[in-house]
Amino acid sequence: MGPLFRVASYNVHRWAGLNGRGKPDLTRAGSVIEELDADMIALQEVLRPLGDESPLEDLAQDLGLHLAFAANRKHKRGELGNAILSRFPITTISVLDLFSSRIERRCALAAGFDTGSGIFGLVATHLSLVDRTRRRQVQMLLKHPQWNAGPAVLVGDMNAWRECKASQSLEDTLHRHSNVDWPATFPASRPILALDRIYASGAKVISVSAHDTPTARRASDHLPVVAELRLLPSADSG
Repeated sequence: MGPLFRVASYNVHRWAGLNGRGKPDLTRAGSVIEELDADMIALQEVLRPLGDESPLEDLAQDLGLHLAFAANRKHKRGELGNAILSRFPITTISVLDLFSSRIERRCALAAGFDTGSGIFGLVATHLSLVDRTRRRQVQMLLKHPQWNAGPAVLVGDMNAWRECKASQSLEDTLHRHSNVDWPATFPASRPILALDRIYASGAKVISVSAHDTPTARRASDHLPVVAELRLLPSADSG
């Protein structure tokens, strides 16, 4: 039986809290990230200030996690993008441009980890709000070489507000959990939409749930989604 990993995805809403109008404060979301106790965490809408400030790096160091970051676009307070936190050393990093328009820049951040049981990959993304664009982005993601490098997961804010061709393509190609429904994660104060998802290749998703705590309901407009994964024997990978 393969090793078990705990993987999470969390849209941190620029560290600005539930309504997004507050001053960026990593303390709230940082507490939630610590609560997750995950081996690997993908973060979306990560605000990284310009200049000498390095709160994201400080958070990773405080939690004893390795960090990768990729910017999507400039923000008035710095750079906005995706990040990956991991208990395991990060051995490879790549960025896939999912550019759709000047207004809506998107990317995927991929990382490989040395887990001690072999190489494991994670692709973190935040997809478009537009159905047609999201479908095109999924087609690009499914061609990423990470899927040929061994077991891997695709995690992030998929923005699939309803059943669509993009989410169907993911579920036809990658392993999902065996539960009937994805857990609702948005809006955090009263979740009704399952925007945040975790898919796997070469691994089985044993369970998936929303991380719903009082702190999580205040720290962002999304709740984190968490999955327990078990690596499959290589003959069953795909």
